[in-house]
Amino acid sequence: MEECLFCRIIRQEIGSEVVAENANAIAIRDINPQAPVHILVIPREHIASLKEITADKCDVITDMVMLINELTVSEGIVQTGFRIVINQGEDGGQEVDHLHFHLLGGRFMRWPPG
Repeated sequence: MEECLFCRIIRQEIGSEVVAENANAIAIRDINPQAPVHILVIPREHIASLKEITADKCDVITDMVMLINELTVSEGIVQTGFRIVINQGEDGGQEVDHLHFHLLGGRFMRWPPG
């Protein structure tokens, strides 16, 4: 997936503010933040969407969630609360065909979203 935006960021072909990383995931600041804290957590492996997750990818998802847990502490939102979003498919608002979690915090999150 050499043209995938997130793959290019992971390969450092495109600059981005990396805030954390681990063996299977990287976390970057969103370029169009929707909250004071808006971080994208992206698997290093190209996985187009949530529907491609199989049992053999559990370690990738676990590492993504563990990175989110670390970020909630380092970004100071663990006590006040946060939202994790996965946009799936066109109607779900997925703009980049590479699985990623949005970590949002630092303000009150209204319900319903969107």
